[in-house]
Amino acid sequence: MRGALQHAAKIPLFLWNVGGAKFIGNLQRFPTHRGEISRRYTIRNMTMPHILSKQWAFLGLTILFLSGCTINRDIMFSTGDNFDFSPLEEMESSGYRIAPNDMLQFRLFTNKGQRLNQMTAGAPGGSEGGNQQMNQQMNQQGGMSYLVKPDGLIELPELGNIRLEGLTLEEAEELLEEAYASYYNEPYVILRILNNRVYIFPGESGRASVVTLVNMNTTLLEVLAMTGGIGNRANASKVKLIRRTASGNEVYKMDLSTIDGLDAANVVVQAYDIIYVEPLPQIVREATESLTPIASLISTLTFFYAFIVNPN
Repeated sequence: MRGALQHAAKIPLFLWNVGGAKFIGNLQRFPTHRGEISRRYTIRNMTMPHILSKQWAFLGLTILFLSGCTINRDIMFSTGDNFDFSPLEEMESSGYRIAPNDMLQFRLFTNKGQRLNQMTAGAPGGSEGGNQQMNQQMNQQGGMSYLVKPDGLIELPELGNIRLEGLTLEEAEELLEEAYASYYNEPYVILRILNNRVYIFPGESGRASVVTLVNMNTTLLEVLAMTGGIGNRANASKVKLIRRTASGNEVYKMDLSTIDGLDAANVVVQAYDIIYVEPLPQIVREATESLTPIASLISTLTFFYAFIVNPN
């Protein structure tokens, strides 16, 4: 009996079924330090017809890891490698066209250069849709603000509703001068869009801003300077200008990383332009963020695998 206990006696093979996977092993009996007999199940051989081999399992985990790592998730307005950018040489320079919800400053003069105060410095109520603060500012500058309604019409003194949507400022001024010629001798009109604004994304999180254009000939370089320049992690060689046109959005790409990009930086921006500076890749940081949940999953799977293969 003592000799039998010194050497673990092997019981015939048994079949162990766990989760559909079949394992063939031996039931061993051996003595403990107190002379008692305990039992241990050891796996001699495993047949797993429904489970991938170690190589395929490793490949599966690799694919799972890569699928969880999305580098540069904070890039907006992605265009892809084969995107057809609009040529800078063909950038429309005919000027911004009036659109609904534009706020126009309106000033009317006679042939002697005398401002018609009843039209350009009236009460705030004469400006439909304008707020009082803006009207007071326009009164100080010698003009009133009028809103272009959603249907493209604008209501002006004596003229009533007139359509200005789709016209440049020069075209709208000529149209209004012709309309007011029925009331005044050789009138001339000065229009200015008050809510001209562009959207700046300088390539760094938290620094996006909306810039109101005071001058009609503001350049891209000036707008970037107004917002403090591009961000620390911005890619100056990948600057996009997205412009809304009647035929759709035009996307222009510029490289401002060298002195050769100065000409591109001097393009005149228009209302509602989007200026987007692409951020530099942050592979280590983003890969680490993506790796954390995957590492937790791998650790859990490794624990269960080790427990099944060697329960001791």
